[in-house]
Amino acid sequence: PWLPVLLKGFAFDVSISFVAMAIGTVLGIAVGIGQIAQRKAISTASRWLTQFFRNAPWLVVLFFCIYLMPFEIHAFGMTVPFPGWAKGIVGLSFPVMGNVSEVLRGGIQSLPTAQWEAAAALGLTRWKTLRLCILPQAVKRLAAPWMTTYAILMLSTPLLSIVGVDDSVTIASSVLSALRDPSLMMPVYGLILVLFFAYCAQIA
Repeated sequence: PWLPVLLKGFAFDVSISFVAMAIGTVLGIAVGIGQIAQRKAISTASRWLTQFFRNAPWLVVLFFCIYLMPFEIHAFGMTVPFPGWAKGIVGLSFPVMGNVSEVLRGGIQSLPTAQWEAAAALGLTRWKTLRLCILPQAVKRLAAPWMTTYAILMLSTPLLSIVGVDDSVTIASSVLSALRDPSLMMPVYGLILVLFFAYCAQIA
């Protein structure tokens, strides 16, 4: 009887992973391009930002977002709630940004320098060279690690249960509390395990 509820919790995890991956990818592209910028200040700042969020524990970043961001935003006489799941999405987006930034930098720098030289010989600006010549070729090289980053993100969504978000793990705990049958603990959490494995294994 509780299966639809558990599946709904898993679908919520998938939805959060989609949004966090989209935000992290957009930010990661910007920071990744910043890493190869010709201005030293921009490249240094982007490199430090990338390394910080790549190596920071995801749970610690989540705690910072949960406790430092407001519970509601007051603007123009209106009060807009800022729920825990939205903070969780922001918290997961930052590590994704760091990983995507490094993936993009590696994909771009793996291309032969002759590509840049040929574009310069055609009179293309650096931005046009990047947009028309380099990025289209780099997409194939960074597709696999980008998908691996998403799989890792999806596996990290249960961390949201620690900060009070009603994801699949939180719902599973609530189901077990309602059933009051310790013998169902392994089957219920086993189902969550199977769902995550079946979803992430195909992507990875």
